[in-house]
Amino acid sequence: MDSILEQGVKALCKSDSEIEALIAPRCEEVFSLLERYINEIETFNPAYGLVGTTDKNELIIKHILDSLAPLGLIKKLLENKKSIADAGSGAGLPGIPLAIAMFDCNFTLIERMGRRAGFLLNTKAALALSNINIEEKELEKTAGGQFDLITFRAFKPLEPKLFKTLLKVCRPGGIIAAYKGRREKIDAEMQPLGLESRQWEAIPYSVPFLDEERHLLVIKTEK
Repeated sequence: MDSILEQGVKALCKSDSEIEALIAPRCEEVFSLLERYINEIETFNPAYGLVGTTDKNELIIKHILDSLAPLGLIKKLLENKKSIADAGSGAGLPGIPLAIAMFDCNFTLIERMGRRAGFLLNTKAALALSNINIEEKELEKTAGGQFDLITFRAFKPLEPKLFKTLLKVCRPGGIIAAYKGRREKIDAEMQPLGLESRQWEAIPYSVPFLDEERHLLVIKTEK
């Protein structure tokens, strides 16, 4: 019987042809890398506090599968562009699962905490992920105008100061893609930013085995 990871990834492939096109040709490699990544998190989590669970199935569902679930949306948003940043990467979520799936894109994982940045560097080496780069710094100190898409998950509420920093880091015409939960909370976060409705959208997505409301908040910056 397939593991819960394999079942979940196969369910995502079945539900989204974009995800299937990315993963199906490399499924054995993808599963192997994801399993090794999960092992790295489980090994270092007690000391580094990377994720808030010690249950492997919860780790897989709420962190790995959740990171991968909007993969098809993100691929479409990129429109063949290649440069992606993961702000406040922490344990590498969603950056590392996305980098495993999108091996032809370049990922920069931005993390200010030294121990967690060290974990990311160790994981990059252990998994031989040549398409990721780690920057140990505050997001505010990241050079501007670098990235086609910047994403974050469980980082901070999208308040005006953070939004201004994200705009600076994006290239003109770039995209901010934030992993979020309930729509009502997204509406509350967006209200102080003063954006017109045409400038952003909250796209619902489903995570296998997770009965929670999830959205990818997409903000397209000006060219």
